[in-house]
Amino acid sequence: MSKELIRLRDLCMAFDDELVLDHINLYINDSEFLTLLGPSGCGKTTTLRIIGGFTTPTSGDVTFDGVRINDVPPHKRQINTVFQKYALFPHLDVFENIAFGLRIAKVPADEIEQRVTEMLGVVSLKGFEHRRIHQLSGGQQQRVAIARALVNRPKVLLLDEPLGALDLRLRKDMQIELKRIQQQMGITFVYVTHDQEEALTMSDTVVVMDKGRIQQIGTPEDIYNEPKNAFVADFIGESNILNGVMVRDNVVKMYGREFPCVDGGFAPNEPVDVVIRPEDIDIVPVEQGQLVGTVTSVTFKGMQYDIIVDFRGFKWLIQTTDHSPEGARIGVKIDPDGFHIMKKSEYSGQFGDYSSYSEEYEELADASLETDEEESGDEE
Repeated sequence: MSKELIRLRDLCMAFDDELVLDHINLYINDSEFLTLLGPSGCGKTTTLRIIGGFTTPTSGDVTFDGVRINDVPPHKRQINTVFQKYALFPHLDVFENIAFGLRIAKVPADEIEQRVTEMLGVVSLKGFEHRRIHQLSGGQQQRVAIARALVNRPKVLLLDEPLGALDLRLRKDMQIELKRIQQQMGITFVYVTHDQEEALTMSDTVVVMDKGRIQQIGTPEDIYNEPKNAFVADFIGESNILNGVMVRDNVVKMYGREFPCVDGGFAPNEPVDVVIRPEDIDIVPVEQGQLVGTVTSVTFKGMQYDIIVDFRGFKWLIQTTDHSPEGARIGVKIDPDGFHIMKKSEYSGQFGDYSSYSEEYEELADASLETDEEESGDEE
């Protein structure tokens, strides 16, 4: 049974009358990898800064090991932070960067030697002791920042989008590396990201946030398979989100047709949001289809095709290894467990129609050009 380490009780945070955090309630267990996930401006970094002591909440309490720490300054908390900008000391070598906090704390030299060497092993940087910071790659600098934070043996490490500056390949490697370090050290990690895949890959617990509120807390599997509302369903993975009516338990009605499903517990004929993941849809000949639609676009993604199909003006995304040409009439079949039924929420009707999909692809192409230019500009 893991023990509770940090609790946030009714946290509110307002900047100039604007509520950035709206009654956040959350507990974090000892040795847990917990991720705060959400779009920018959702309040995740503010939550992290409150835990770290860099921001004082407008109201509510932060307790650490049962003690209220609202007024305890950052350096007196058993919590260290790794920021997105690593803030390493360029004039010190790798060893001295990691040793910095220990020297300030007047730890004896032989103990410093032993602890820094141990940390270099943990972050796979043995042999880099005397390198200068500018001689390191982004991923190596990242690991120095983590070693520097962990060498003080905090109970909790806070990480604010620490992989944001790394390229995709390196990010993937670092995700695995971070999870390994967290398990090896047995320290609580509280991680902030807007990258859903990162959250699902690394976390024990994911906290999905939007507009200063927690939308859902659960394991990565829970959040993916049982999203609580249309926001979570859309934010975690691709989703077709449709209007439906729960006729009765295990029967949902869409497009005037009844479909068997595995959900229940709704009022008779209650309007609901229906989530169907793109990988849960089978393409079948028209005469065998539960629904029939027209293919409007096909994108080859390596492992699969992303196919957009128009069903009476609402466009679905289907991910499949079978190629269907643009303009083809196809049938689709969905198994009962391929439907996930959610209560209506303030997010109903905002997501899940892929009619803007092709525009999105073009925007993504433009955006990646811009970020490439920005990144090449950064390094001079």
